[in-house]
Amino acid sequence: MGMLLACGAFWRSQGKSASVAAVQTQLFRRARKGLEVAGGAVLRGLAPPSCPVTGEEVSGPGLLSPAGWRALHFIERPFCARCGVPFAADYGAGAECPACLADPPAFDRARAALVYDEASHALVVGFKHADRTELAPMFAGWMRRAAAGLLTADSVIAPVPLHRRRLVARRYNQSALLAAHIARRTPAVLCQDALTRVRATPPQKELSAEGRRRNVAGAFQVSEKRRPRIRNAHVILIDDVLTTGATLSAAARCLANAGAARVDALVLARVVKGGVGAI
Repeated sequence: MGMLLACGAFWRSQGKSASVAAVQTQLFRRARKGLEVAGGAVLRGLAPPSCPVTGEEVSGPGLLSPAGWRALHFIERPFCARCGVPFAADYGAGAECPACLADPPAFDRARAALVYDEASHALVVGFKHADRTELAPMFAGWMRRAAAGLLTADSVIAPVPLHRRRLVARRYNQSALLAAHIARRTPAVLCQDALTRVRATPPQKELSAEGRRRNVAGAFQVSEKRRPRIRNAHVILIDDVLTTGATLSAAARCLANAGAARVDALVLARVVKGGVGAI
């Protein structure tokens, strides 16, 4: 009945000059909007939005509960100037951690928004494996904050790619989603296909640091059509978690070999010694 009344009202407002097609188009738009609103209300009733950390009900998708916010540990200074691992004390500007001094990673700098612990593990797993893609804008905001001073108009944002078989199985690349949302509010240039994963690699969770390095050696390749953009560029690699840095280092070497002037890395969370294990 409401739709019929809307039809009559719209027809009268348009006068005799209104065409049947115009009326149909307007009614279709109104009906679609009404269905979207109604459908959203039904879905919220059946499965109310929940905090990805605590599971508590929240007022909208992509939000955290107060307890969820309190559970997270954001990385603040002081931290290693190279890999971004947090320090317990301030050792001065440019100080690097023992691991970076002993075996420097292939990337120039890495920054992370969160310590990878129980709370951020829940976020990453939900985002990566449970289709919680509505969290990407929030994560991107945290990562932009962590990247203060890195993202400029001369930067090229490049996500770490998935192999095509894993991409088909997962249906989306979580790093590419993060990269797209980061680029929307920065002057940096997004280059989603700068890298391709030319070799499928087994999951790295159970591998040692050396095993991880061997696992990803030669796994990446710079796209031929993107080589001119990469040459002499400042590239920022985007990934979800930094564990040993093996994947990011392999990708950074590939970009450096293609002529990149500098390669930095930006991740959502990073493993800290003594915390939650590798992912």
